[in-house]
Amino acid sequence: MQIIAVVSQKGGSGKTSLALNFAIAATVSGRQSVVIDLDPQQSAARWSRLRSLEEPVIVSGHAPNLGQLIEAAREGGADLVIIDTAPKSETAALVAAKAADLILIPCQPSSLDLDAVADTVNIAKLAGKPALFVLNGCKAGSTLSDMAAEALADYGVPLATVRIGSRVAFVKSLAEGKGVVEYEPKGPSAGEIIELYTATTKKGDM
Repeated sequence: MQIIAVVSQKGGSGKTSLALNFAIAATVSGRQSVVIDLDPQQSAARWSRLRSLEEPVIVSGHAPNLGQLIEAAREGGADLVIIDTAPKSETAALVAAKAADLILIPCQPSSLDLDAVADTVNIAKLAGKPALFVLNGCKAGSTLSDMAAEALADYGVPLATVRIGSRVAFVKSLAEGKGVVEYEPKGPSAGEIIELYTATTKKGDM
């Protein structure tokens, strides 16, 4: 079983969207996935009420019982556990990062996001686990993504080769209790999620 923590100390980086779309990509590929929602806002848990299908499994939790939730997922036969963390919560984020095999750090190509990313990088380094930047919310035709990629290179953390675009498909799909690979399977958003999912998960064949 692989454990991925999606961590960013800045709100609005797209953590929950990325976590849910990863989980749905796993579901579509025939794998059992569990999303553990550590965010007090419980965005992932609320989204699950919009969904008619039982998978992926979404459970709410807190940092102190994260280990128990992970063990329950393992005993339930999960192939992939994705931990959705809260912004501005260093302690909980560190617990999640230490439990993970891989830390995904989503970052919007904006000066505010880039200025705030250092705190998240420090958490990943304290956890001592592999981390990967994911440029999220990238606008087509804009040079901001290239500039952000250059700025992120200074942190010594690898950057995913695929960039997640800023597209309405992400918003509309989640509003319908779906992921982009279900909502628009042949669309560019689905292609980006599948590429990132396949590159960062074990046995991630679609």
